[in-house]
Amino acid sequence: MTSDTPTAPEEPTPGPRPGPGPGADRGISRKTLLRAAVAAGATVPLLATGGIALARDAARSSTGRALTPTPYCDDGDDPTPDQMEGPYFKPNSPLRTDLVTPGTRGTPLTVSGYVFGRNCAPLSGVLLDFWQADDNGDYDMAGYTFRGHQFSDATGAFALRTIVPGLYPGRTRHIHVKAQAPGEPVLTTQLYFPGEPRNSTDMIFDPALLMNVRGAGGGKEGTFDFVLNVDGDTGPTDPPTDPPTDPPDGTWASGHAYTAGDRVTYGGRSYRCLQAHTSMTGWEPPNVPALWRPES
Repeated sequence: MTSDTPTAPEEPTPGPRPGPGPGADRGISRKTLLRAAVAAGATVPLLATGGIALARDAARSSTGRALTPTPYCDDGDDPTPDQMEGPYFKPNSPLRTDLVTPGTRGTPLTVSGYVFGRNCAPLSGVLLDFWQADDNGDYDMAGYTFRGHQFSDATGAFALRTIVPGLYPGRTRHIHVKAQAPGEPVLTTQLYFPGEPRNSTDMIFDPALLMNVRGAGGGKEGTFDFVLNVDGDTGPTDPPTDPPTDPPDGTWASGHAYTAGDRVTYGGRSYRCLQAHTSMTGWEPPNVPALWRPES
């Protein structure tokens, strides 16, 4: 194990977290504190109370009783910052939440969290497209190893099973992600690991994008909550609404803004849109059953 092996922060000290209501005391902004901690050379950014200033964690009530972890986004920060796409993105990734296959080398890692709108409402149906390096620091450009997309569930939650990505020259450890709420612009960003020696030398690294990472048996668990610059309640309608769309020639087209209830044809079959989105190559109706339902 080299000195570049990621380290997990200590478990956060239980303590109350401010609620997302309009009257909550926001205290120190997570982003501001993280920047200050990294500038001061801290290995693990901490709140003044001693808790980790990152994504959701278990809290306790004023009586000391443990509370169920709850999504939380309003700590005075802006929406999740964007970052460069980099040279290794590939469209048309498979729909899957598990990037680990038999024989996969590396430290197991699970990344989970929630997706919120700027009003702290959880966002369902958000497309999350992940890609990363393998244990050797290499990207698969011939196939789709360590590439996959998924959609946040009705509560805004997501979970990804993968490995801790390897290092390659010039970069610290990171995971790429594109996030798109239905019918909204795409956020392209990266997630980082606390305690990495290269965090201080990577010119792209942003402490606001640090995950909360802890040990879990022989692997790691990371959490991160995305905050998109959109309003909440953007999930699919049930049942889908009418009337159908009228794209060119009535066929599915890349780059078209579809809404729930739209109907298209593709490959000689008719499909009905289940949730609003802007189409792109790789999201043809047969490939994404979460977006399109066949009608014939």
